Amino acid sequence: MTVADTTEAAEHLALVLAQGGLQKATARVLAAFMFADEDSVTAPDLAERLGISSGSVSGAIKMLSTVGLIERAPAPGSRREHYRVREGAWATLMSAQNGMVQAMFEAADQGIEAAGPDSPASRRLAEMRDFYGFMFREMPALIERWRTGRDGG
Repeated sequence: MTVADTTEAAEHLALVLAQGGLQKATARVLAAFMFADEDSVTAPDLAERLGISSGSVSGAIKMLSTVGLIERAPAPGSRREHYRVREGAWATLMSAQNGMVQAMFEAADQGIEAAGPDSPASRRLAEMRDFYGFMFREMPALIERWRTGRDGG
């Protein structure tokens, strides 16, 4: 695959991610991580590669870290922070380890308490909370099946 091919594929992935709800800059940063030739990259490198502001990259890194897709990477001898796609990132994204999803679950629970037991808001929030509760209970077994199948076991 040539550089032009990977650039086009990365931009296509970013477009799909943005259509799926990610902010455009965050989608482009995630795509850049996915297509990076290096194991880890720095925020300034990403800003330069993508032609976006360091603030946009910083916000994207914060969001992607929060949901468990990227993490800080060791970089001996470098004074800059290095980041990489987290091992098992996609399983983490779909699990209770996802800080954002956990926060949504907790916010729904708090909203139910604030809205009162018989309100329309409480009914809607209960569905949201119950959905995430179900996902948290079921997802570990599903992820384990995926890992087992992936590892050939």
